[in-house]
Parts: sequence; C-alpha cells; structure tokens
Amino acid sequence: MMQGLRICNFSAGYAKRQVIENLTVPPLPRGKITVLLGPNGCGKSTLLRALAGLNQAKGELWLNGEGLQTQPFARRAERVVYLPQSLPAGVHLHVLESVLVARQASSGKSGAEAQAEAMALLEQLGIASLALCYLDQLSGGQKQLVGLAQSLIRRPELLLLDEPLSALDLNYQFHVMDLIARETRQRHIITVVVVHDINIALRHGEHVLLLLNGELIDSGEPAQVITPENLARTYGVQSRIECCSRGIPQVFIDGLVARPG
Repeated sequence: MMQGLRICNFSAGYAKRQVIENLTVPPLPRGKITVLLGPNGCGKSTLLRALAGLNQAKGELWLNGEGLQTQPFARRAERVVYLPQSLPAGVHLHVLESVLVARQASSGKSGAEAQAEAMALLEQLGIASLALCYLDQLSGGQKQLVGLAQSLIRRPELLLLDEPLSALDLNYQFHVMDLIARETRQRHIITVVVVHDINIALRHGEHVLLLLNGELIDSGEPAQVITPENLARTYGVQSRIECCSRGIPQVFIDGLVARPG
C-alpha cells in the first residue's frame, strides 16, 4: 500500500440521513495541504468527522498503508487529529495546561521537555502571552489558535481542520496558513483543511477537493480545479480568475448564474 490517504467507495452521514455517497478520491499525499471546498451543506464537515471516526461511515479508508475503518477508536485517535470550528465551551484550563494535556494524551510525555515544546508552538502561533490565561476567557479567534496548538503538538499522521480561519483577522489567516504549510511539510503530515475563501485555497493549497451534494466534482491542483466552470456549477456564480502583479491567481465574482436543477 502506498503512503498517504486513500478514500474509496466511502459513504458517511447520520442515522436518518446519508450525506456522502460512494466517494472515491485520488490518493492524498503526505507533506501537502489538501483544501476541501464546496458550498454550505455539501458534506465538508461530515466528511472530516467521518475520517476522524466521529460519524457513521462505511467504505475503504487507508492511512499510510493501514486500514482505519477496522482500527479501535483509541488507535485511530492517535493517528488522526480533528479540529472542529470551535473548542468545547466551559473548559477552565490555562492555555499552556490545555496544550500539555494534548501532548500527554498522544505521547504520555510531560515535564520540562513537553513544556518547552508547547511554549515554542504557542510562540510560533503568536499567543505565547496567553499561556497562563484561561480558555474560557479567550476570544473565538484566540481559542482557534489554541486548538491548532493542541492539534499540532499531538503530531498526527492525518490532520483535519474544519474552518480554522473563520474567527481570525487577515494577519492571522496568512500567518496560520503559513505555519500549517510549514508543519505539514516538515512532519510529512497529510493535512485536509476546510476553507470558504477560494483565494486562500488558490494561494495556500497544493491540492483541492471540490464537493457538491456529497459528491466529488473535481480534484487536483488548485489552478486545475478552481475554474469559472466549476465555480458556476458548485456555487452558482459568474467568475473570472486573473493573476495579480506577483503572478498569484485570484478569483473575482461578477454575478450569479442559475444553478442546474
């Protein structure tokens, strides 16, 4: 079995509603960011939760040559880390303590080495000053950054991020995507991230999966997938893609089109 993530004939959803039907995608490679795009309700979050083992699912799911579907949940959780859009409310822990708990849960290690690693990660995220603040006193954006620190310190093989930029300002959006890209490359992680900003996908993504109604519309490099035709089909918009003065492609929305019935 090849390294990476293989998804074949994969279906997922809930007790009374199937959201993803027989999804098969080309293997997702290690060390690269795959951006998951699609309109609201297309199944992006459901797919991430199912990959993490949190939703009902069936089909083939292979991570670096090992079948995930048959593994005990505890073993799967060691290898796959899922970061939802928001952390649970009412958690009264210091930021540093919460990151150390995540580190210990994945490796069993604690002490000075673990604390140094946690502080270094908080520093990279620009939130070292919050180390002794309580989680339940933070803003939504600050909590998202702490959640990312908790995820990265667990050193997963597969990192699933559901809209990690939604509460961040422009500065932090760029900063966080740059950090995720660097950690993905250095640690050879398979990273799948949901974003709504298509220009972020064009700039930071290395691979794109485009979903509509639980089905795969297209996959491949961003420039191949993010086209006016695909955007019209999935989002119902008239668009054009032009390069800025630095040669970076950007999407401009000019109007709406009727979606296929």
